[in-house]
Parts: sequence; C-alpha cells; structure tokens
Amino acid sequence: MLSELGESTQNSAKRRVVITGVGLVTPMGVGTLPNWEAMLAGRSGIGPITKFDTARFSTKIAGELKGFNPVDFMERKEVRKMDPFIQYALAAAHFAVEDAGLPDGLLRTDRCGVDVGSGIGGIGTIEDTHKVLLEKGADRVSPFFLISSIINEASGQISIRYGAKGPNLAAVTACTTGTHCIGDASRLIARDEADVMFAGGAEAPITPLGMAGFCAMKALSERNDEPERASRPFDARRDGFVMGEGAGILIVEELGHALRRGAKIYAEIVGFGMTGDAYHVASPDLSGDGAERVMRRALADAGVPADAVQLINAHGTSTPLNDKIETAAIKRVFGPHAARVAVSSTKSMTGHLLGATGGVEAGVVALCLKHQIITPTINYENPDPECDLDYVPNVARPAEIVYALSNSFGFGGTNGALLFRRYDA
Repeated sequence: MLSELGESTQNSAKRRVVITGVGLVTPMGVGTLPNWEAMLAGRSGIGPITKFDTARFSTKIAGELKGFNPVDFMERKEVRKMDPFIQYALAAAHFAVEDAGLPDGLLRTDRCGVDVGSGIGGIGTIEDTHKVLLEKGADRVSPFFLISSIINEASGQISIRYGAKGPNLAAVTACTTGTHCIGDASRLIARDEADVMFAGGAEAPITPLGMAGFCAMKALSERNDEPERASRPFDARRDGFVMGEGAGILIVEELGHALRRGAKIYAEIVGFGMTGDAYHVASPDLSGDGAERVMRRALADAGVPADAVQLINAHGTSTPLNDKIETAAIKRVFGPHAARVAVSSTKSMTGHLLGATGGVEAGVVALCLKHQIITPTINYENPDPECDLDYVPNVARPAEIVYALSNSFGFGGTNGALLFRRYDA
C-alpha cells in the first residue's frame, strides 16, 4: 500500500504540487493556529529585546520568539547540540507534519525530502563559541560547534528526525531563502524526484552581533519607544525593518499522493520565479527591474495573466526604499489591475525573519486561500504618495481569492516569487 502511494499517477513532465501542512513558529506564537489567530486579529509580535543588554544599540526592539521551550520538541540532551535556528526548524516541522496528518510510513522513505534553509544560520552559536575560544582556548571548543551552527543542519536534523531519505538540501539566499526552498522543493516534486517535501526557512538572528551588524547598516527601525508600531510597511513614516526570529515550514506534496491519502489541501503551488538584480550587495535595484521580472516569471511559469491575481503578500519590509520600489514594480506588472489587488505585508506583525520569512509568508498565503480571508498590514496610518495601492490597512478582510502571489527579495539582489492557486476539489 505504501509503495503504491509513493508512485506517481501522472506521467506528465510537470506534476501538480499542493500544500498539505503549515508549520509556523514566529513572534506571533508557537504553532500554526496561534499565529493565524493573532494575524487575523492584527496583533503585533514586536517588543523590547530581552535576550541581551541593548544599552549601546541604536535599535532596542525586535520580534522575539516568546514561550518557546525546545524540550517540547526534542530531548533535553539534544538542545545543546543545536543552535536555536535548528530548534525552531524542528518545531515548525513538527507542527507541519501534525497539520498534514502524514503517517510515519510516508515520511520514512526516499520519496520524502527536505529543503529548509536559513539566511545566516547559527550566528548565536558562532558568537558564543568564539568567546570560548578567546577566553578559554581551542581545547574548550565544543565538538558540537560546527554541526550546531552550519545552515544545512536544519534540513539534516529534520531528515534524521523523520527518516526522510529523499533530496536533502538547504538554500542560503538571504531574505529570499524560504521562498527559494519552497520553489525548489515544488520543482523536485513536479519532476518526480520526490512525492513529499518539507520546505521553508528558519532563523535566529536576534543576537548582539546580528543586531549590531544591521544597526551599523542603518537598516533597522529605531522606533524604540513604541515597538508594536515600529514595523509599518508602506506607511509614510516607516524608518526601517524590525528583526524577527522563528521558522516557517510547509509540507508540499504531489497532488495524486495527497488525494490518495485523503489529505487536507490548502492550496496549489502553480508558479515560481527567480531573478537577480546584478546591482548592489545590499540595496535593491532602484528601478525595481529584478522585482518586476521575478513576478512576471512566476506568472509565466503558471501561464496565468496578471489580472487573475487577487492577493500579493508583499516583501513589504517597512524600509523607505524597498516599499516604494516594490509598489512601483507591482504597478508595472499588473497595470490598471494593480489598484484592485490586495497587497498585504505579514512583516507588519511578525517583523522580518530574514531567511525564514518566505516560509512564514507562504504559509500565511496558504491559510488565506484556504479560509478566503486576507491578513492586514497593521500600523498603516500615514499614506505615502509613492505607495498608493490597497495595503489592507489594519483590519483583516474576507475576500474571494483564487490566485495569490508571495514576494521575497534579499541582499545581493536575489529575488523569488511564488504563485499559489486556491484548491477546488
């Protein structure tokens, strides 16, 4: 029976790929349901940093993961062998498997794989270990240092935990990581190299070095006196992004495989695009060329016209440049239809989870399609003449959604976009 379920019923070059499980661990909550309820309520997950002393930091706020206990998801002896970003990945994978209702026998096979990445990986472990090296010497460095900090160990630990022997890889493409991992995973399934994939991203960047680096770049909001209002994508008074941490992991599955086991289906992944700006190591191309082309590629991959899209989950970081560039790119891609598309930024609530953000936002889009409601862009109070689209301000909105796009743009000019379709049995 299991081997039968592992076989493809479609012989076409491109098999259909659907989302059957969503696992979210973010500043909004630990678990998919708490996250979804908080987002529909338009709550913020941003607050003062409690992980370290911020006295000498220009930014003192972030989206910390609250109420997370790693021993809820792993043995206590395993915790010290894993940087928090790996712990978050395992937690999100747990919720995704639980949500998908996947039996163990469909995971422990070479038809199940993992593609979970991170933007900066185990930066906290690297900081702590470097301190040990300087203060106590090389012989006191933990033998678990490397395996607890390198980026592909999130995928590796998930693979080990569930016995997934299929493709095992991890993209590292800054803030586009989660989106690229989901797109790559869907293509592996479409090409019949797997039937089921864990896909998404994880990040734990709220450390002294991580925060100091972004502060030095002047990339972060300094609205320290009102943290819940600091992340304000597309608002005229936006002053930078807010760091967040956590993980977003999906179970993506070949449609026939999902139907045969009676799976709940959130949405279908129908398009994926990737582009490079070839412009600057950190700044987005001011023309928005890369953002425009990546949306066009996702639409072309699906064979879907721009005017068929009802929702865009924007990259929407709350930085002065990104938001106006993304707005202009949307206008060029969608033309007059841009005024009719809902453009929502999840980061207004979660902050920016760097490599995890594409996984989280794809999960949110899947939930929006399943429940036919759009999560809001909170803190939108002051219209910006250069950002004049429908940003679903402050309140969730029921809507008929057939197609939804999710955008991610990263340092180094790396861009990704995923197009999702509502699944109708």
